[in-house]
Amino acid sequence: MGEKKIRVLVFPCGSEIGLEVYRSLKYSRQIELFGASSVDDHGRFVYKNYFGHIPYINDSDFKEVFTALVQSLGIDAIYPTMDGVITKLHEISAHLNCKIIGSPNETNLLALSKSKTYSFFEGKIRVPKLFSSVSEIEAFPVFSKPDIGYGSRGTKLLVNQEEVIKRWEKNPETLVLEYLPGEEFTVDCFTDREGNLLFCSPRKRGRIQKGISVNTTPATEIASSVKEMAEVINKEVKLRGAWFFQVKENSNKDLTLLEIATRLGGSSALYRAKGVNFALMSVFDAFDFSVSVLENDHFLEMDRALDQRFQLDITYDAVYVDLDDCLIINQEVNPVLVGFLYQCLNQNKRIVLLTKHEKNLEETLNRFRLSRIFDEHIHIKKEESKADFITDRSAIFIDDSFAERKNVAEKLGIPVFAPDALPALIND
Repeated sequence: MGEKKIRVLVFPCGSEIGLEVYRSLKYSRQIELFGASSVDDHGRFVYKNYFGHIPYINDSDFKEVFTALVQSLGIDAIYPTMDGVITKLHEISAHLNCKIIGSPNETNLLALSKSKTYSFFEGKIRVPKLFSSVSEIEAFPVFSKPDIGYGSRGTKLLVNQEEVIKRWEKNPETLVLEYLPGEEFTVDCFTDREGNLLFCSPRKRGRIQKGISVNTTPATEIASSVKEMAEVINKEVKLRGAWFFQVKENSNKDLTLLEIATRLGGSSALYRAKGVNFALMSVFDAFDFSVSVLENDHFLEMDRALDQRFQLDITYDAVYVDLDDCLIINQEVNPVLVGFLYQCLNQNKRIVLLTKHEKNLEETLNRFRLSRIFDEHIHIKKEESKADFITDRSAIFIDDSFAERKNVAEKLGIPVFAPDALPALIND
């Protein structure tokens, strides 16, 4: 690949998919990551190269502003992370002069519309029965959802004729289809530039929040059934890179297609943890490099929750850190604090151990393999004040003791942190 890094712009970068792309690509030595969003969301806290306040894709000045950004950054490829964005970028692709990661736009447009998807694949794989009038409905409940949309937005269970009529009166374009009462699954797939289906594996959609699966496990019991469906989809339309489809069991437990998406799924991180990095493979494949799949053969369950990121408006050149109950807690090294100290080493900050350790300090540091992290060891007596030994004025102080932190803050006026505040200092 040579020394030049592939400059990849993720847009929008703060969506669930955008954050998964970041996690997938951030360690690649071949890629330089950039993020952009129309809304200053979580992407602002994650991407080091971040560009906000991009016009919305339907705004009149979107093409001009976005094209200027892409050209000014020398972007080699854009990784779109939302269905509508994918099709919009293909519309203006002639102006962008870079690759758009993913499938051809003909496939994107088909996948964007559920009615077109169902019509296209009817007779090829099982699709839900669509109703065009109340008289066609033989049994209730039925299910309604937008023709274009994602997650569970705009969906509703309709239990009688009156509700169906009201739904259509409110929005005649709403799809009304058979109710599928069984389990729901997402099938993560990858197709290379030659059209080969390299990966296809289903996972259960466990706990769902706002249409997103936040708990998921492999569903090996339906692997062969969904593989047949995936092969039909892959044969009938041209796909490239990461994509997925969702299926749900009908009343007879037959797997029925819900939707196809020409992007990676947010919870496909389950398989990334098993060795299948969809985003990285998609980038390499887009640049015509051969890719292959190596999946670890172990069971894995993934559960997601809200995460925390911080932006701290301080500068410092040195870190003074305590040992007992801070760097070493319950006879174990604090891995978060060690990670932060190595972050400081990468940034050429001075690291000083300031401790009242009551045992042999060198023996303790050697036992926990911590002896070579520090620029200086300051070993003081129990009755002495740590504030008296902090000589760097552009410094921060980390200690589990509230009394020590209070004393340092009052005497020196420098930022002080307890171990539980470390996430505010880490900028990974």
